[in-house]
Amino acid sequence: MSGQVHLIEHPLIQHKLTLMRQRDTSTYSFRALLEEISMLMGYEVTRDLPTELREIETPLAPMMAPMVSGKKVVIVAVLRAGMGMLEGILKVLPSARIGHIGMYRDPKTLIPVEYYFKLPQQMEDRQVILVDPMLATGNSAVAAVARIKQTRARSIKYVCLLAAPEGIRTFHEHHPDVPIYTPAIDQRLNDHGYIIPGLGDAGDRLFGTK
Repeated sequence: MSGQVHLIEHPLIQHKLTLMRQRDTSTYSFRALLEEISMLMGYEVTRDLPTELREIETPLAPMMAPMVSGKKVVIVAVLRAGMGMLEGILKVLPSARIGHIGMYRDPKTLIPVEYYFKLPQQMEDRQVILVDPMLATGNSAVAAVARIKQTRARSIKYVCLLAAPEGIRTFHEHHPDVPIYTPAIDQRLNDHGYIIPGLGDAGDRLFGTK
């Protein structure tokens, strides 16, 4: 099965992403823009959620109306930058369960090191939306999806703000069954594993740590 990449080209998302890329965008604005983009992307990512008809009463008459069916979706944020996308998607899915995966990238080897993993219990039959702003080398995303698969979740979608061709290739070499949702595929990675032209370090810009 070949990997799928869903490029989300909505004008509002593209406009807000351009604002985020600018080097003089403040921490406050960067954080707000990331939340807004995540909320807008949430509509695209949840487009195929299953529904079922239920009987309800309107002020005028009874009817059969569609509602989302199945167990609650689980949004999994890769720490720490993934936290910036969490609130936006929660505005679309306010009752979703939440999980966290803590990883950092070794600066010499670029290999991810896991330091935290906490997901809801009984993940079987749940759909997972994994969020992390940058798909750069792809190593952290590959490791995160592998850990989630151990829980036997029904399906996984990976949602990011920017992706590099190298990261997409690495990701789908390991997980061809997991679709990627992103508004931008940039040119390449530099020698330090950063996306070019990119927007810098998403975590540092989100939390003001640089």
